[in-house]
Amino acid sequence: MGGGNDNLAVPTSTEAITFGMLPELIGYRLRIAQIGIFRDFCTSVDEAEITPTLFGVLVLIDANPGMKQTQLADAIQLDRSSVVSVLDKLEARGLVERVRAPDNRRANALHLTAAGRHLLHSLIPQVRAHEERVLQDLDAAERAQLRKLLGRLVLAAG
Repeated sequence: MGGGNDNLAVPTSTEAITFGMLPELIGYRLRIAQIGIFRDFCTSVDEAEITPTLFGVLVLIDANPGMKQTQLADAIQLDRSSVVSVLDKLEARGLVERVRAPDNRRANALHLTAAGRHLLHSLIPQVRAHEERVLQDLDAAERAQLRKLLGRLVLAAG
């Protein structure tokens, strides 16, 4: 890799920027990739108010009806106060409802509303197209390898 830029985005100014050791850092490359992928996601979905985090929350609640807020926080790796804010946004839009958990009256069970399910199912094809677009230069084996390597990084950083 050396000190070169290795396919980093070209700065928009006319002055060249030297990135120093940044291209050698996996965390830096992951962050730059994340920014680009999130930007593409946000322009790919028709619903301008849905971010990758909100979409992920809708997917998790749909796949786990009745899950608790603490389970959601653990699954998306956000602190509990951030999860409350995310759920407040989705609840205000009528997409998610919090219901007292029958087995623990201090906990909320999460469910998608009919509007939430409808929105999620309308977004899925757009998200799949986005995913295909950002991975278009990788063949099936490279995609599988990337998922495997990222999974190992998650475990190592966990």
